[in-house]
Amino acid sequence: MQKIKIGIVGGTGYTGVELLRLLAHHPHVELHAITSRTEAGVPVAQMFPSLRGAVDLKFSDPASGILEECDVVFFATPHGVAMAQAPALLNKGIRVIDLGADFRLQDTAVFEKWYKLPHSCADVLKSAVYGLPELNREAVRQAKLIGNPGCYPTTMQLGFYPLLKNNLVDASALIADCKSGVSGAGRKAEVATLFSESSDSMKAYGVSGHRHTPETVEQLSKMTTQAVHLIFTPHLIPMIRGMHSTLYAKLLPEAQSMSNEDLQQLFEMTYASEPFVDVMPFGSHPETRSTRASNMLRMALHRHGDTVIVLVVQDNLVKGAAGQAVQNMNVMFGFAETAGIDMLPVMP
Repeated sequence: MQKIKIGIVGGTGYTGVELLRLLAHHPHVELHAITSRTEAGVPVAQMFPSLRGAVDLKFSDPASGILEECDVVFFATPHGVAMAQAPALLNKGIRVIDLGADFRLQDTAVFEKWYKLPHSCADVLKSAVYGLPELNREAVRQAKLIGNPGCYPTTMQLGFYPLLKNNLVDASALIADCKSGVSGAGRKAEVATLFSESSDSMKAYGVSGHRHTPETVEQLSKMTTQAVHLIFTPHLIPMIRGMHSTLYAKLLPEAQSMSNEDLQQLFEMTYASEPFVDVMPFGSHPETRSTRASNMLRMALHRHGDTVIVLVVQDNLVKGAAGQAVQNMNVMFGFAETAGIDMLPVMP
């Protein structure tokens, strides 16, 4: 099988270097271009010594036209960059996977409200596919443009999906208590994420409203005929990688007679054929370290009376970002879905 050529825009951040790590040994791809205006000409391995011997590219100026030689281009960039560059690439037949938010929300007014940016290509947005393979695989297979899901939304959607899809819970009373490691804030110098500021401490943020809420609600609403209301509170915890979401949903009266075994079987059947979703035994307590540096998402069910509690863990940089993007690419190009991302988690 001929290898496809990969381009990455924004290869200097955490999701960019994670893409490089995953794609460097992918059996069906060739890393062709990593662009950066400020680092053009600098060897990638000079910035990221972890890639020495695996990635021999230098950063390229995006104005050089090198991205037009690629089969697929990943955008691991701040919001607004992909929407400015993607249309020209798409017009040349190049597929695009955006790890930012430019193509996640179909309502441009909602996007502009939460991201404080005008959306510059609403026509292109209409063709974008929301890239959560477990729930949208056939659309991903045909897609030319993918909006890669946010990290928190991935955990919430996969955790709530079996309950909403089968109309078992009250969609107007969903609660998500979520926690992420500091790498979720990106690779930048910022006081709040300095070691002495974030270590040995924990805090909630975005309590009055977080930009991942409308993305999640838009997708959850596709799972049910009920009106969806979600209370989502993210927290910053003092670790580098990892995400833990505790999800609460109240069973509808007609579903309260279901046994714990019935609920467990429903989740196991829903994800039985999914290589990256592990439904653990009822009552388990999945740990973030059990997914570190892998594309695996693990979940476990608990129950208190008529309230179902779903615990979900993942690596925020892999299944929550770069790994999921590679998973989408695999589906788009007809590769084995696990190609390049079937590595085991790192312990300890």
